[in-house]
This record gives sequence, C-alpha cells and structure tokens, in this order.
Amino acid sequence: MKPVNIAAIYNILKKEVPNYKVPVVELIKIKSKSPFNVLVGALLSARTKDEVTTLASKKLFEKVKKPEDFNKLTKKQIQSLIYPVGFYKTKAKHLKQLPKVLEEKFNNKIPQTVEELIELPGVGRKTANLVLAVGFNKPAIAVDVHVNRIMNRLGYVKTKTPLETEMTLRKKLPIKYWEKLNYFLVAFGQNLCRPVSPKCSICPIRKHCNRVGVVKSR
Repeated sequence: MKPVNIAAIYNILKKEVPNYKVPVVELIKIKSKSPFNVLVGALLSARTKDEVTTLASKKLFEKVKKPEDFNKLTKKQIQSLIYPVGFYKTKAKHLKQLPKVLEEKFNNKIPQTVEELIELPGVGRKTANLVLAVGFNKPAIAVDVHVNRIMNRLGYVKTKTPLETEMTLRKKLPIKYWEKLNYFLVAFGQNLCRPVSPKCSICPIRKHCNRVGVVKSR
C-alpha cells in the first residue's frame, strides 16, 4: 500500500470543495453565525439527509432564536416543526430538555469542550466535535460515516468504527487539518466518494488514494 500524502489531499480538496454543495451544518453556520444554531442543526442532521435537515431547521429557526424559546413550545409542537427528520420524536425530546441543562450546568451558554458538550441531551462525540469545529472554529475531529469511510478508503487509517477513527486521527493527523476535515470529507463523500460506485474516474485525489475496499467505481 502506498503512503498517503494527506497534505496534498487536503490542498486539493480545499480547492475542489467550494464547487460542491455545502453540507447543511456548514450552511447553517454561514447563514446564522450562531453556535446555538449549529448545535441544533447538528442534532437534527444525525441520520437525516441534508435536504430534509435544511427544511426542518428553517421551520424550527423561525420559532426558535435562542435556547429559552424551546420552553415556549410543547414537545408535540417541536415534533411537528422538525418532522420528518430521522428519530424526530427523540430529537424533539432532547431539544425540549436543552434549555434546562444549559441553564443548570452551563449558565445558558453553549459549552466549548467535547467533555461538556456530550453532557447536553442527544449530543455524542461526533456532534460535539462538529459544534466545536463549525460553531466555534476550534480544532476538532468530527467523524461521521463519510469521514470514517474515506479515511479508510484512502488507506490513511485502518479502523472499523467512527470512534476508533477519531481516536486514531487524533494521534496521527496534524492538528492544522482538524477543523475543516469534516467539511471537506462530507462534501467530497456526498458528491464523489460515495459508499457505492464512487466516481473514481473523475476523482481529483485518485492518485493519492489506495482505494481500499472499492469493488466497483465509475
């Protein structure tokens, strides 16, 4: 297996990604510049297509401008606003709980560490890292299915789970690449480096990729 030139890959994707559709959480940050909105958008986006998350977040943010606004809505009303995102009932329950936890533990402020963020309802490590990287522009490695798949496909890591990938990247990946990693690889994964039949024939980083596990490509 050839060595993976992560610097070359990063620089190529930095030029390519602006040509792709912007992932929904990045789009929310661009429009709102609000860590709170990024947090809510990240929660809504879990196991949900970006198109659905975009519509749901738009409806929700018409009613909710700050955490305390969830206190004005019933759980049923929140469900109605965010439907049909995946697991909308569970996500509505977490959003309803959010202002109380923020008030009791964090003085009504969005925390800025992974350890604190995962204390919020429904927030796991991927969401926490995404909020840090996108919402606060801090170096953090948010590993979702795209990052996990592509890093293994490149041959940069050999891992089985997003958590294992995150921990391996924390040790191996230079910190200067952390903040934009999720943005670049999600956009790349949604547009070219797909789970099935990736578009290897037109891939701008093909010469740097070991194509681990690629059975069929276009």
